[in-house]
Amino acid sequence: MELLDWIVLSVTLSFIVIFGAYKTRKNTSVQDYIKGGNDTKWWTIGLSVMATQASAITFLSTPGQAFHSGMGFVQFYFGLPIAMVIICLVFIPIYHKLKVYTAYEFLEGRFDLKTRTLAAILFLVQRGLAAGITIFAPAIILSAVLGWDLVSLNIIIGVLVIIYTVSGGTKAVNVTQKQQMVIIFFGMLVAFFMIVDKLPENISFTKALDIAGASGKMDVLDFSFDLSNRYTVWTGFLGGTFLMLLILVQTKVKCNVICLGNRLEKAN
Repeated sequence: MELLDWIVLSVTLSFIVIFGAYKTRKNTSVQDYIKGGNDTKWWTIGLSVMATQASAITFLSTPGQAFHSGMGFVQFYFGLPIAMVIICLVFIPIYHKLKVYTAYEFLEGRFDLKTRTLAAILFLVQRGLAAGITIFAPAIILSAVLGWDLVSLNIIIGVLVIIYTVSGGTKAVNVTQKQQMVIIFFGMLVAFFMIVDKLPENISFTKALDIAGASGKMDVLDFSFDLSNRYTVWTGFLGGTFLMLLILVQTKVKCNVICLGNRLEKAN
C-alpha cells in the first residue's frame, strides 16, 4: 500500500470511532443509551437504517452474485419496504403504548421472563454468527491488501466496533453509520468512474450494458411461478417480506424508528 492509502485508512477508522465516542459521551440513562436521547435527526436515522442493511458482505458478495447468475437476486429485497411499513404501522405503536424498547421486553410482558431469555439467547447466537461473518469479510480483503494476519485483523475490527457501540449505544451507532454511509457513497462513485475509465477503448458503458443484457445478466424481474427458480417477484414479496420482518423487528432498526416517532410526538 502507498502512504496515501495508509493515511486514508487510518484517518477514516480513527475519525469514525473517536467521533462516535465523543458525540455520545453525555449518555446518562438507559433511555439515552437505547433510544439515543430522542434527539437524532431524521436523515441520520435514514442513513443509519441504510447502513444497517449494508455491510462488507453486500459489496463483496452481490457483485459476484450478479456476475455469476445475473441481477435477478435483487427481487429478494422487494419485501424490505413492505416490512418497514408493517413495522411502522403495527409494531411501533405497540412499543409506544407499552413503553418498551425491545421485542424481548415485549415478550416478557406478554408471556414471562423465560420466554424473553430464550428469545434473547437465540437472537444473540444468530446475530453473533452473522456479525462474525460480517467482520470476517472485510478482514479477508484487508489481509490481502495489507499482508496482515487474518486473525489479528478480525480482532482489531471487532475491538473498534465494540468501542463506540458499547460506549455510546444506539446514538453512537447512528452517528458512526452516518459517516460510514457518506464514505460508502463516495467510494461507490469513485469505483464506478474508475471501472468505466478502465473499460476497453472499443467498449463504452452502454455497450457493456448491452453485452450484459445479451448474456442474460440484466434480467431483473421474473413473474413466473416456477418453484425451481430461486428468485422471482413472488418469492421476493412473500419470503423477502417475512425475512426482513424477522430481521428488522429484532435489530436496532426498530430503535431508530422509535427515536423518530418520539421526535414526531414532541413536534406535535
